[in-house]
Amino acid sequence: MDEKLEKLRIDKDTPRLTSAGNRTFWMITGIAGVVVFLLLLLYLQQRAVTVETTTVVHVYPTQSFTVLHASGYVVAHRKAAVAAKTTGRLEWLGVEEGSRVRAGQVVARLENRDLAASFDQARATVQAASSALEQVRAELTDASQVFERHKELLKLGIVAQADYDAAEARYRRTVAGVAGAEASLRAAEAARRGTEVALDYSLIRAPFDAVVLTKNADIGDIITPLGAAANAKAAVVTIADLSSLEVEADVSESSLAQVKADQPCEVTLDALPGVRFRAVVHTVVPTADRSKASVMVKVRFIDRDDRILPEMSAKVAFLKRTATKEEQQPRIAINPEALSGQGTTRQVFRIVDGKALVTDVAPGARLGDVQEVSGLQPGEKLVLRPLNRLKNGSRITVRDK
Repeated sequence: MDEKLEKLRIDKDTPRLTSAGNRTFWMITGIAGVVVFLLLLLYLQQRAVTVETTTVVHVYPTQSFTVLHASGYVVAHRKAAVAAKTTGRLEWLGVEEGSRVRAGQVVARLENRDLAASFDQARATVQAASSALEQVRAELTDASQVFERHKELLKLGIVAQADYDAAEARYRRTVAGVAGAEASLRAAEAARRGTEVALDYSLIRAPFDAVVLTKNADIGDIITPLGAAANAKAAVVTIADLSSLEVEADVSESSLAQVKADQPCEVTLDALPGVRFRAVVHTVVPTADRSKASVMVKVRFIDRDDRILPEMSAKVAFLKRTATKEEQQPRIAINPEALSGQGTTRQVFRIVDGKALVTDVAPGARLGDVQEVSGLQPGEKLVLRPLNRLKNGSRITVRDK
């Protein structure tokens, strides 16, 4: 027990820390604290900031004076399913999808050897009738001359009355023969024209200048006007006049008051998202669709483009006024909340490789809900918020939407 108490006794002779050693201790502790603080500050600076983003876009000034939007489809005002007037087997087809045809051009032909033979026969009949007419006309000339001589000779008493009567009868028969031959020739020519028309019906022609949209039959198919027979086709090709393209858009009844004839419009196509086409209201169809509570409005293109095709999906913007040439050009714009700073030069934070980089931009006109700027490219990503927690080069992460 005494030994344990002895160990617990404090030795008053043990040396204590001097004042110099005490200062050294607190100096080391302070340095360590500063190092920890700097490391913590560096960590906080390098920590990624979660941000919301926006995109630099192309906008058109016409968006600021658009009164109504509607959707629809591109259609051809002039469109036809080209078919034959008679029934027959398709023997030749001279076009395909995309072929351009002229008015009256033969695009297909049915088997027509029997019709061609009938036409040749009718033409020969016409020639025979024409020859017969020439023959009786020659006889008429001779009979007329004989009759005139007998008339003079009868006055002089040189010929008998019987000879005169015979010459007169022959003349009258010849006159009647000429009339009959002329009638036969007219009948033969009518028959020839009939066979010619029938032969022409076997040739399928384009009714107007157009482009072939679809090919509905192939060589060997039976073509009939009504398409009632089994496996028979009514139309050979479908064509459309692409110069007559227009947009049929559905406008709700409640918005119809904002649409009028000849109103300027802009048309965008899903197939050509970066292009806007000038257009004008052609007509408002005077009937409503009760199932959709809408009225069809036909919008005619002013700008022609070979890339515009029938049945393309289209969106129509109805404008308050006609756009100027400058207003038809796209502008670069952003959400105005992405701007920071004041004055004629403002700043935005572009997102590049996970960092926010400060970029100077020059703001322009306000275009509806967006702000026109210069110095950026469409498609670039910008920080929308928070801007007060960022500086040039800050690491960022994009907030999930």
